[in-house]
Amino acid sequence: MALSFCGVNKVNNSYSVDGGVLNNGCFVDALNLVPHVFLLFITFPILFIGWGSQSSKVQIHHNTWLHFPGHNLRWILTFSLLFVHVCEFAEGLVSSKGMDSNYLHLFMPAFIGFIAGTTSVVYYHNIETSNFPKLLLVLFIYWVLAFITKSIKLWKYTEYYVGPRHLRFCITALLVILYGLLMAVEVNVIRVRKYVFFANPQKVKPPEDLQDLGVRFLQPFVNLLSKATYWWMNPLIMGAHRRPIELKKIGKLPFAMRALTNYLRLKDAYEGQRTPVDPERSPSIWRSVYQAFGRPILLSSTFRYLADLLGFAGPLCIAGIVKNLKNGNNSALPKETFFGVEFMSSTELLQNTSVLAVLLFLALILQRTFLQASYYVSIETGINLRGALLAMIYNKILRLSTSNMSMGELTLGQINNLVAIETNQLMWFLFLCPNLWAMPVQIVMGVILLHYLLGYSALIGASVILLLAPVQYLIATKLADTQKSTLDHSTDRLKQTTEILKGIKLLKLYAWENTFCDRVEQTRGKELTSLRTFALYTSLSSEPSVVVRLSTFVAHHFLDKEGPTPSEAFAALALFHILVTPLFLLSTVVRFAVKALVSVEKLGEFLQSDEIGDDSWRNGDVTVSLDTYKKHPGAVTHALQLDNYEQPTRRQNRPQRPRTFNLSTLSDINIRIPTGQLTMIVGQVGCGKSSLLLAMLGEMQILNGRVSWSKLPECEMLHEGNISKNRYSVAYAAQKSWLLNATVEENITFGSPFSKQRYKAVIEACSLQPDIDLLPFGDQTEIGERGINLSGGQRQRICVARALYQNTNIVFLDDPFSALDIHLSDHLLQEGILKFLQDDKRTVVIVTHKLQYLIHADWIIAMKEGSVLREGTLKDIQTHDVELYEHWKTLMNRQDTELEKDTELDSQTALERKTLRRAFYSRETKNQIDDEDEEEEEEEEDDDNMSTTTSRRSKIPWRMCWRYLSSGGFFMVFLMVASKLLKHSVMVAIDYWLALWTSAKSDAANVTASRDVLGYQASYYLPVFTILCGAGITLCLVTSLTVEFLGLSAATNLHHNLLNKIIHAPIRFFDVTPLGQILNRFSADTNIIDQHIPPTLESLTRSTLLCLSAIGVIASITPAFLLALLPLAVAFYFIQKYFRVASKKSFSKIDISTQLPLLCHFSETAEGLTTIRAFRHEARFKQRMLELTDTNNTAYLFLSAANRWLEVRTDYLGAVIVLTAAINTYGCNAGMVGLGLTYALTVSDQLPELVVRNLADLEVQMAASENYEGTMTPPVPEDWPQTGEIKIQDLSVRYDPMLKPVLKHVNAYINPGWGICGRTGSGKSSLSLAFFNMVDISEGRILIDGIDICRLPLQTLRSRLSIILQDPVLFSGSIRYTHRTHTTHARTHALEIAQLKNMVKALPGGLDAVVTEGGENFSVGQRQLFCLARAFVRKSSILIMDEATASIDMATENILQKVVMTAFHRVHTILEADLVIVMKRGNILEYDKPETLLLQEDSMFASFVRADM
Repeated sequence: MALSFCGVNKVNNSYSVDGGVLNNGCFVDALNLVPHVFLLFITFPILFIGWGSQSSKVQIHHNTWLHFPGHNLRWILTFSLLFVHVCEFAEGLVSSKGMDSNYLHLFMPAFIGFIAGTTSVVYYHNIETSNFPKLLLVLFIYWVLAFITKSIKLWKYTEYYVGPRHLRFCITALLVILYGLLMAVEVNVIRVRKYVFFANPQKVKPPEDLQDLGVRFLQPFVNLLSKATYWWMNPLIMGAHRRPIELKKIGKLPFAMRALTNYLRLKDAYEGQRTPVDPERSPSIWRSVYQAFGRPILLSSTFRYLADLLGFAGPLCIAGIVKNLKNGNNSALPKETFFGVEFMSSTELLQNTSVLAVLLFLALILQRTFLQASYYVSIETGINLRGALLAMIYNKILRLSTSNMSMGELTLGQINNLVAIETNQLMWFLFLCPNLWAMPVQIVMGVILLHYLLGYSALIGASVILLLAPVQYLIATKLADTQKSTLDHSTDRLKQTTEILKGIKLLKLYAWENTFCDRVEQTRGKELTSLRTFALYTSLSSEPSVVVRLSTFVAHHFLDKEGPTPSEAFAALALFHILVTPLFLLSTVVRFAVKALVSVEKLGEFLQSDEIGDDSWRNGDVTVSLDTYKKHPGAVTHALQLDNYEQPTRRQNRPQRPRTFNLSTLSDINIRIPTGQLTMIVGQVGCGKSSLLLAMLGEMQILNGRVSWSKLPECEMLHEGNISKNRYSVAYAAQKSWLLNATVEENITFGSPFSKQRYKAVIEACSLQPDIDLLPFGDQTEIGERGINLSGGQRQRICVARALYQNTNIVFLDDPFSALDIHLSDHLLQEGILKFLQDDKRTVVIVTHKLQYLIHADWIIAMKEGSVLREGTLKDIQTHDVELYEHWKTLMNRQDTELEKDTELDSQTALERKTLRRAFYSRETKNQIDDEDEEEEEEEEDDDNMSTTTSRRSKIPWRMCWRYLSSGGFFMVFLMVASKLLKHSVMVAIDYWLALWTSAKSDAANVTASRDVLGYQASYYLPVFTILCGAGITLCLVTSLTVEFLGLSAATNLHHNLLNKIIHAPIRFFDVTPLGQILNRFSADTNIIDQHIPPTLESLTRSTLLCLSAIGVIASITPAFLLALLPLAVAFYFIQKYFRVASKKSFSKIDISTQLPLLCHFSETAEGLTTIRAFRHEARFKQRMLELTDTNNTAYLFLSAANRWLEVRTDYLGAVIVLTAAINTYGCNAGMVGLGLTYALTVSDQLPELVVRNLADLEVQMAASENYEGTMTPPVPEDWPQTGEIKIQDLSVRYDPMLKPVLKHVNAYINPGWGICGRTGSGKSSLSLAFFNMVDISEGRILIDGIDICRLPLQTLRSRLSIILQDPVLFSGSIRYTHRTHTTHARTHALEIAQLKNMVKALPGGLDAVVTEGGENFSVGQRQLFCLARAFVRKSSILIMDEATASIDMATENILQKVVMTAFHRVHTILEADLVIVMKRGNILEYDKPETLLLQEDSMFASFVRADM
């Protein structure tokens, strides 16, 4: 066929202009080429050659600054223009094909117009980002010319009566409208910004986000095409393939996405629900979320609606292609001729299979773009909501009432669950939120189209869906109940696990690992029972599409004897595949909705929990006159009574739980604390000393009375020079040491400005310099969470140093000497308190049991049973209460003289073993930060294998997947694989059989077959179809059940192995691993293994098998498809390769590494709440939390954008697969073509899901723990040890094979009644731990009753010995539970020995009185006594007390000196021992009877005793 621009018309000359130039259609079309050629001629040199100076780019930091008005509208109009040009090209090409020659003028202007439209948007983008607005004049001229030429064409059409019935007229009218709108947009830009024709253009500045070079997340700022395709991610993802992305490279979040911005938005919505009429109203979290994040949720839903509506173009195009393939592309409709060429209607164009294939391709591209946009907006909104919720939870934690924590109403485990699980549940719900309202639209549209295709039989299918809805609702309610039960059991399990981890050292020493494991496993069993019920209900809601398919086609067969044609059947089949999505997603969405409802309920309860009262009284609102100030300086008046736990000033938003018991109360307190003086509070254990400090800090619940903090007169403040001090914060060192997971310096300065002179003075006062000198990085060494890699004394001294360093008027020290030996205590008192604090005129309040220090107190408060027994100076008490004074004197067992100090030796008191262990830990930490990536990997390979078990990373994901599957059991794996293969084979068989059936019916109808033939076909095809559908329904249920129960079986085994592995790990593992990191394994990771992996596994296998079966079906129908598949497979391989590197090795790693510090910060804050509030450092900790949240959210957003980057590209590849399958259909059976296209659509649906789910699945599997293997050991005599005889032979001990020994060649023979003494760090505790095989014995051995302890099983060894640690550890439950393995008589006797019998009797419930988490409802001293009682009931031949009476007053201690071996700093206790060992630096310095050593003037023991006298 000849090619000619105007064509070859034999009747009318195509080039004739006799009727006028504009009446020649070819000339008008040529005129339409002029604007396009003009634009290309002008812009190509500018685009390719450049336009000289780029100096204007100096003003902006990113090439993404989109600042012209109407930017997004221009891109939308341009895309619409390009689509209309494609339609114009297709119409012209099809019209030309139907005529006797090719008329190039029908489609060439459309083709050139498409190129010009593309060039215009590229040109505009370059002008905008380069800020060259004057060059917009070219585009303005182009739009004007294009509008004029298209208007001329439309005018001529109307003259010749070409109207809307003709497609070409409609296309031309659309082009006129689009060019007019684009011209208006250009005029608006010039008008608003005063460009081009104006002398003084408007100056604009880039937004703050783009001025900040740290902002790298550019999705909100890039153009529409880059937004839709995530093109801006290309450099990052390509760069990640060369070098892994580091945290600093992903930068900061834009302001609108930061946690603070979203928190303020959510908080305003939350607090705004409280009206002045009803200020106590409980706000709704759901309403707050809608008010704060409603707009992006609606935007996401709009994108989802558009995507779903475009999704129905697929089945309609398939129907058209199959129908026209059967009928042929030739239309029988008559064609009209104008201007010498034919004009067709839109119906005629849509009868062309190639046009339908292209339309199907474009519809898929657009649908996938909208779908991914919906996903992205949902995910971004979910992440913003999570950040806001975390900030709300953190703010609430900082205001929590102390009683909530101490009385066990809120535990660390519950808070960890809120942070790690509940916020994520809400985030995931928001991800799936658009599905809630998109599903009904999909179902309704699907049913309407099915009715259009199949008639009334489709209504039967719809009625089946309606009948299934109540079933789904019933299942959803059951799921809600089961999910709530599961979460309750999960919270209990986490609470028990937290207790175990906090008291792990005690559990190991007492060999209680198995007992407590069984307790956790029992709770885990209840949790798994709920999960099994959950799995059963989930399986019942599995894929109901087969039921709908069966009912519809069987009904259609009986209602319409002719049956559906292949086009109708496979369009219906494609619709059924679309309907699978809402029906399949229904159970998932319901499941997440249920979880979200439960999470919101828990969050609501937490946010409404009791808060501390207003502490504005700490601001010194009460002013006293100067006279009063001089008489009673800084009087602090207390009138506290805490018999009742009501506090009228505190908001009560929910009914109070009944208080289980009411022990620590203060009543009738009226005291004054003198300003600038030293006040000491003394009294027996449990008398309320610590409670008094907390009451002064506003942490107790006040029934009546008040706490007043004096406000100095202004002149006096200036005179005293106190104006520079932070008057309204209190330097507080709690009885239980609390350290940050930070450097030593950061722990001491605690956010205050660094002063070198002050810092050195504090270090010296607390004797910390020798410890710091031995650290590998000095005071820049990072110390672990809770300071677990430091000794008790070092932890306490750092806490006291923190209090000393703060520039505050008031210092509260709660029992600061309990963990220190006598030399360190003396030095701290003299240098730190008497000299450093008193010289600075600070008000100091100390709680202590060291009665010998009372002579230094300016004011003494003696307490007894919650009230003040006596207050005044020591002289006052000596005068007015002789009995009390004499009692103290007896207890002190010493002369009332000044202390003799020996501070010169303090520089030698560093604890080498713990220092070296810290060095090892710090070295690991620093290497992770400072070294290059390659060096990091080498270091990690050398790390302790146990510490890597807590990291959800793996270099061999397939091995981890195999471990997960094998944990589920090989039989279950086989059953899952077999049922999956069988199910998908049956599914393909159903569709194939339907293709045969409809083709046979259609062929029979075409040849007008007899009713007998149709009846035979029905009797042949219908039963087989019914049987196959029945098998498919059964297999769907079986498959879902096998996957769920495989997941549960794996979860059971993995948790069991993880718990055993963690609990039996070496003690060093707990020294170097933060508690939050381990808890994360038992909370977030266990939740993923329990509830996320089974559905993920189901989705992964379903997607994979669907893709494989689809490719097989298409290839069998059109083998040429395999040739097209090859380049697509190559493209797919490279896309997923780049993605896997970027997502897995970079973004996922950053996401996981930023989660742990955030979780640790929450647990750290919850533990140190009182200290943070006392220091008034809430704002600093909030800021840190916001930074950590933003960092984690940035990583998550980049990971999400990377997922969208992959899915957009694989979606587009899927659309190309559909296009390829649709074009290669000539000469094929119509039914098979329909089947092939239906499955091609399935591939385009499942291909991205396959990769994303696969990656997510592999990542989750990495959280699984390796199986723990135990060792077999020989039996031990039941009565061992009998005599408790101990021989130590050439013993050398180290904490790790890589470290130096901490005990060196120790030889000793120990009989019952021996004691060990020595300075802090001399090796006492190391020797104690060696008896329990808690450290590595590198040389020598320990024999107990002739048996080498290294040859004994750890469980046996530790169960036969007893130890009492310095840090008291209690477990929640009842007092009876603490001694549950012993008789009532033994229990009562032990309590009597420990001086607890009377106190326990006074408690409500006696032995059944509640012990909260960590024993927080008892004082530290009382906890220590319970630990003593617990040790006594074991009746071991060997009992070791490691500084066990540090927190006990002297009167109680005198009764407790009936032990076999003691390791005390209190030397006078050891005088009762039969023989004494004195240790120094891991060596035995001297040993003999106490009286013999005392006679030796130069003995170390004698110097200890003299210092303690």
